[in-house]
Amino acid sequence: MRLVPVATVVALAGAALGVAVLGPVQAAAPTCDVTWTANSWNTGFTADVKVTNLGAAITSWTLAWDFPGNQQVTSAWNATVRQTGAAVTATSVGWNGTLATGASTSFGFQATYSGSNSSPATFRLNGATCGPEPVPTDASGLPSPSSPSPSAPSPSPSTSSSPANCSTTARCDGFESQAGSVPAGAWAVTSPDCSGTGTAAIDKTIAHTGGTSLRINGAAGYCNHVFARNTDLLGAATSTRYIRYWVRHTTALPAAHVTAVAMADANDGGKDLRFGGQNGALQFNRASDDATLPEQSPAGVALSRPLPVNTWNCVEFKIDGANGTIETWLDGTLVPGLVEDGTPTHDIDSQWLNRTWRPALTDLRLGWESYGDGADTLWYDDVAVSATRNGC
Repeated sequence: MRLVPVATVVALAGAALGVAVLGPVQAAAPTCDVTWTANSWNTGFTADVKVTNLGAAITSWTLAWDFPGNQQVTSAWNATVRQTGAAVTATSVGWNGTLATGASTSFGFQATYSGSNSSPATFRLNGATCGPEPVPTDASGLPSPSSPSPSAPSPSPSTSSSPANCSTTARCDGFESQAGSVPAGAWAVTSPDCSGTGTAAIDKTIAHTGGTSLRINGAAGYCNHVFARNTDLLGAATSTRYIRYWVRHTTALPAAHVTAVAMADANDGGKDLRFGGQNGALQFNRASDDATLPEQSPAGVALSRPLPVNTWNCVEFKIDGANGTIETWLDGTLVPGLVEDGTPTHDIDSQWLNRTWRPALTDLRLGWESYGDGADTLWYDDVAVSATRNGC
């Protein structure tokens, strides 16, 4: 990952909650689909753009659109972006140009604007117009209250406890099949190495959807860690996994290192890939060498995000075992500090890329582990694991 000017691959910080908006459809069968996730503030915004090829396989692509206002792209990542007047083109880079039928890729950019920041009405992939009908937007560019969610996939029939927004190809669990007070069935409570006051329970009073969630009472101090472990959700071995869950918690992330999600890595001596926080913001940590993503400098931490308290948050991350890359979204918005794209970037992933890393994850553990200060109460719900992005 390199931080460079527009028309090259970069990574930049976001600000607020993202909103997905889709472009309109041709009269003929669509050949492409675009999900546009805008993250705006007073004079600027970032956009995460997901492109899905619905036509014949392609080896390179160019996505074109026209801005409806005075938006001006200033930088971009994972695509070569150029703008002339209102017209913009984003062209694939070497590693993401090939898209089989049904395959997707994402890129992003930062831009300025004044007035309203409405989304583009039409997208064209290699000249063909994309997508279903657009979601109506208000003057600020946000979906109107009556608009349906553009990214809500159909429920999965393959699980006994399918949460909302579970794609048909995902393995999902909303904890609704849990009858007792302690996680059971595919979930097992575990406290590796030592156990203390941390507890895991099934909660029938607080949930994101349905009436049930997993509650973790996490205490400070290493031996107070506790997790609920699941091996079924990961399914058969595959190089790429998208993991999505909703989480609610009561206490802001501390300065000390904490872990909320742990996944054993068979290609790293069984050591964990850990996702949690440090210095008040979200981070990945590789247990085998204690590398962090982003690096824990002030600039690196600023490129991550805190995890808001007392509200449900949608966390998504993509782990690609074939090339060791990572992408992360919070409430639908890409978090630049939690992106590892294989090219070292100071303050983000230089430390992470000190060695070759090709993960093979074998389990998913939701819980709490503190390596210093930091107690928290967390609820997890609507977990999904899939080979393509499931969304929120």
